[in-house]
Amino acid sequence: MTRSILGLTPPDLPIADIAPLAALDLIGVAVFAATGALAAARDRHDLVTMTFFAAVTGVGGGTLRDLLIGAPVFWVVDWRYIAMCIAASVIVWLLGPRPWRFRLLLWLDAFGLAAYGVIGAAKAEAWGAAPLICIVMGALTACFGGVVRDLLAGQPSVLLRREIVVSAALAAATAFVMLTALGVSTWLAAAVATAVGFILRAGALKWGWSLPSFPETPLKS
Repeated sequence: MTRSILGLTPPDLPIADIAPLAALDLIGVAVFAATGALAAARDRHDLVTMTFFAAVTGVGGGTLRDLLIGAPVFWVVDWRYIAMCIAASVIVWLLGPRPWRFRLLLWLDAFGLAAYGVIGAAKAEAWGAAPLICIVMGALTACFGGVVRDLLAGQPSVLLRREIVVSAALAAATAFVMLTALGVSTWLAAAVATAVGFILRAGALKWGWSLPSFPETPLKS
């Protein structure tokens, strides 16, 4: 049993149930770290600053989640998460200026939102949280790192966008919790839930999908 698995879920959970989540967790960190590095690249920061952006974005949401549910902070017990953040920033640096890199940031962020919505819900579920709290933790895990990234980069927060962002993470987390409650295998539940979240966010990027906004106050006659 690896240290990453021990950090992801309680030690008494069967390895077969948590190995797929550990793999998705590493992928999610790498993807979010890349978005942090790309955000720093937009303002032409140096490699050290890009790595800082990558790390804060990659592990920020998961760190807050672990502190709230009383779990070991995942990147403290497994050095590979920080290594993934460093690798992501180096890759972005080596790619250099590319006309498509900021569009790539949006699509990586879409996948990261979906994957981390699932991971946050799964970890909270494994540590005994109620279903509603698992969904909340999924959204928090998916969105907090991006919020910090945008604040550091001086960009509008993802929470202030009218298009579907947080809703995609909530949908992914909700789908995972519901599917596992129905007895669906961890692999299938994670795959389907990640696809649900990604499709919603992709629709927002491609066609501007958004939820209905609060109506304007009617003008007095």
